[in-house]
Amino acid sequence: MATLYEGYTLCGVGPVQNSSNIGILGVEQGRDIDYVLVTDSSRSITGYKVSDQKPTGSWSVKQGQIISCPAVFNTQSQEYVVVTDDRVVRVWKEDDVNLEKGFKATVSADVLRVLAVTDSEPVVLFCCGAVRFLDSLLASPQQPIEDVLTEDEIIRWSSIIKADHQLVVLFSTEQRGEHCLYVQRFNPNTLVKHRFETEPGLSAPISFSATCRGSNIHLLYLYSNGSLYESVLPFRTSSTGVGVQALSCSLCLSLPLGEEKLMSGAAVVLDEAHVAVVGFPHPSAGACKDYLCIWNTHFQTLQASKEMAGRIYSQLWCYSGKLYVPHGKMLSVIPFDCQKSSLAAAMGKQKQTSPSGSKSNSFVTSWTCNDITQTTEIKSRMSTRNNVKSALTVDQLIEHVKTSAVEDVQAEVGEFIRRTSQADLQLAAGRVALELVSRSQKDGNFYPQCAFLQLMETRYLCYSVCPGLLSLAIVKKDFHLCQIAFQIFSDIPEAVTCAYLKTILSTPDLEMEAVNLDKDSVIFMKELTQAHSRSDEEGGQLNGFCAPALESDASDTPSNKLQRDPLSLDMSCPVGLHKGALLNEVLHTAYSDRSLLPHLKDLTVPQVIVFLQYLRFLYFKYSHDAHKQIRALRTPSISQIIDWVCLLLDSHFTVLAVAPEAKRLVFDLHKFVRSQVKLYAELGKIEGSLQVLKNSKQSEDFGMYAIQVIELF
Repeated sequence: MATLYEGYTLCGVGPVQNSSNIGILGVEQGRDIDYVLVTDSSRSITGYKVSDQKPTGSWSVKQGQIISCPAVFNTQSQEYVVVTDDRVVRVWKEDDVNLEKGFKATVSADVLRVLAVTDSEPVVLFCCGAVRFLDSLLASPQQPIEDVLTEDEIIRWSSIIKADHQLVVLFSTEQRGEHCLYVQRFNPNTLVKHRFETEPGLSAPISFSATCRGSNIHLLYLYSNGSLYESVLPFRTSSTGVGVQALSCSLCLSLPLGEEKLMSGAAVVLDEAHVAVVGFPHPSAGACKDYLCIWNTHFQTLQASKEMAGRIYSQLWCYSGKLYVPHGKMLSVIPFDCQKSSLAAAMGKQKQTSPSGSKSNSFVTSWTCNDITQTTEIKSRMSTRNNVKSALTVDQLIEHVKTSAVEDVQAEVGEFIRRTSQADLQLAAGRVALELVSRSQKDGNFYPQCAFLQLMETRYLCYSVCPGLLSLAIVKKDFHLCQIAFQIFSDIPEAVTCAYLKTILSTPDLEMEAVNLDKDSVIFMKELTQAHSRSDEEGGQLNGFCAPALESDASDTPSNKLQRDPLSLDMSCPVGLHKGALLNEVLHTAYSDRSLLPHLKDLTVPQVIVFLQYLRFLYFKYSHDAHKQIRALRTPSISQIIDWVCLLLDSHFTVLAVAPEAKRLVFDLHKFVRSQVKLYAELGKIEGSLQVLKNSKQSEDFGMYAIQVIELF
């Protein structure tokens, strides 16, 4: 059984710049499982934190230079590695501003790829088939590189496998219609050449995927006719590599093509029983539609599928339970889950609920298990009729959810959570939530808030597992559930964030005050508003902040200098305490600037003005360090406040510039920024003096008392 969850956009796919017609050169694992490195087909390399959907760094080559292969991350040295213009190897660190700041070396032969795995030294694969470890190559960049391949033999695919601290490099080649596989092992250093043996008439494999299970390497390769073959190679071998060895294979899956003829596609192994395929049609969908599918190779069944909008580039990567699929003008991240295979699950006889936007199918064969099905139905009816007190299974609970009253459902969900083991609950929570949401959407009188909250408290739910839950709560204006969701979920899409923000801003404060919210968040708001009087009484300037009216204005008359700005006299919170608490949760939400900006434009001008007024209020309080006097678990940071101000101004700049009601607000924000610029300018003037103080050598013989004279220049 497999599930494809709701995906999200990691980044855009730029215009194709190379002859191979590829949207992205590669997606590689970053410094940990939550980071990836995306190399596009133009001239840039970008690191992303996947859970936040935000870039952590970006580097580009100069105009006229070309990135030859995907960049990789060397976990041993914590450095990035890429090859430009076929022969220039570049190494740089995270804090390097551009690639020119890093190390570069020109080698003596064209490089095909740099291959890297965690906790191992990267391996450089040359176009001629030779391999070198990165450090030994950089120690002598102009060392001669031997030709392993013949002159007209071309490498079509390459990968690296690691097991038991040993590395194996695999690469396939094509020469006049003949396809071979090379296996380069280290320690001892051996190279074995295999010849693919498949059915006559098959063209070249269009996709490869290799994994290591036990002591064997499992290589899957896909042909354009939909045939997926598997070859098994020993991880270690005593072969001397003399001659070409036959590569035996077995057919593990035949994908249905219908009348179409495909020239491209991609497949990647997920586990020993499941494979993800992109670029091949869905068996029951119409023509001209591209799908991402998960197939069970043991039972020849389609387990899950998701339609992909836009052009498919026939590329697919898998890291840490997530699939990375370039399509249209975007690179999508789609979480997935593969469970242990069983005949009932593979054939669809085991009841399951698929998330919105994906299909879960039983395809190819239609075996029946009447005895098992009838027995299950009889047991279910007996359990319901006799009201047995034993723990319900997830399938029984889902059946009850479909028909029982709200009170009964909430009680049964609570009992199920208490009696189910954590391992089983982790898999069942999403299914139960999906069924609850499905019935709530169909039946307007059914809304089990307590059941939703109990499932969220397990921490086994996220937005991708049950995408309809948060949307349902927004429609129902269940702000308490939404607040908990924004605290727990780390994968909320930008469109949902903006929809929630719009709902908050459009709800009257009076209605909002009746909502039951997290007490800590409300107390923070209450203390923050009361801190106004204390900061005014203290006077002076904190954090370099000074009242805007004390800055030089267009007029510098004494009366203008002494007159305080009305804003500083009455900096009251423009929204109620509960609305402010909910807005604070939105400020904490992870987002991508590029994805968020288009959705922010859906806010009306009054909503934008109210939100900006609230952000101005927070900025004023934070400038006076009022927030540091308050103990609270979740408080927005000053950087989050400034980032959201910039986002709102960017998305509504034209409207705010011409709207009369926004003139005063924008003017005040301008004065806030000007005061901070002036502060940093003054700090910059004494930076040299502070550096002298820091570097000055103090006398070691001070005794009990000393006077030291330091000259500052």
